[in-house]
Amino acid sequence: MPRSAASDSASLRAQLADKRVVVCVGAGGVGKTTTSAALALGLAREGRRVAVVTIDPARRLAAALGMDELSSQPQRIAPAQLRAQGVSCKGELWAMMLDAKRTFDEIVARLAPDERSREEILANRVYRELSTAVAGSHELSAIAKLYELYEEHDFDVIVLDTPPSRNALDFLNAPTRLLGFLEGRALQVFLAPGGLTARLFGRGTALVFAIFARVTGVDMLADLSTFFRSLSGVIDGFGERTRGVQALLRAPETSFLIVSSPEPEPAEEARFLARRLAQAKMRGARLIVNRVHADGLGGRSLKDADALLSDALGGRLGARVAANLADFDTLVQRDERTVRELADAIGELSPIVVPHLDEEVQDLLGLSRVAEHLLG
Repeated sequence: MPRSAASDSASLRAQLADKRVVVCVGAGGVGKTTTSAALALGLAREGRRVAVVTIDPARRLAAALGMDELSSQPQRIAPAQLRAQGVSCKGELWAMMLDAKRTFDEIVARLAPDERSREEILANRVYRELSTAVAGSHELSAIAKLYELYEEHDFDVIVLDTPPSRNALDFLNAPTRLLGFLEGRALQVFLAPGGLTARLFGRGTALVFAIFARVTGVDMLADLSTFFRSLSGVIDGFGERTRGVQALLRAPETSFLIVSSPEPEPAEEARFLARRLAQAKMRGARLIVNRVHADGLGGRSLKDADALLSDALGGRLGARVAANLADFDTLVQRDERTVRELADAIGELSPIVVPHLDEEVQDLLGLSRVAEHLLG
């Protein structure tokens, strides 16, 4: 490793000192959700008011924070709960799980010009179907929620846990794609006043819709007309929020953390992410490598380790322990090589290394220990 783990952690703390948004990205199964929660806890311990948000449908964040479930609004981790697990915290730790459908409904409630328009959209069949379908694409609602947390709450830091890397890139690209839709010609045709039916459908298609309405009782054409007419009142507000997030993701107060493990596939994903973040001009990407084996022979030869352990434990037991350490030393050397090669490949001078822990992180105390490796 280019530098000591302690100095790397100190440099990460210094890097995040003036950040308001920290986005954690990486492959699945590398401890990204745990890293996000631990980082948020570490920053809160230092006196900051921190919110950690997950858009990962797997709902692992609640378990990592020692909670049964998270709500769709920021929920503070009670100071008494922290103290009960021996964790001191000068600041505040808040957490939430993104509920995409509810987020869309809240956007409509906030941006609709009046109560009638709001109720018209929320009750519209087309909106209900679209909002439910789009809810499967969490990155769009995450745009709105990130804007809300940043602009309308007084958090010092927002830590965002994203889905596995390819989906995380969908989130990063979502503002650009959504703006293209909101400002595109196709949507403007729908929103143009008057003649919607004539513009979109010929007489034959309109007749089919009429028969469908008579048989099913659902006037789809009327629902479409009402939906797009009502939607025009929230388009500008949604576009403003999207532009705000687009700028925020590239702002100096935002930092990205690429989370990986020493395994070949996650390491390759980390390389891919680093390239894409650089291309998108996202700032301050740092590398965190989890589950790195660190306990082996400690630079000694097997013969020297055998001799030392035999003196302390007896010949037979000492030899068995030395052989076991030699097996782990193979993993230690492999992980060191992978971290070094990965850091060189993405131009990372001081990767943050979190050692392979003997137990799963299941509570706040475990998160606190991970936070110490991240921040010192």
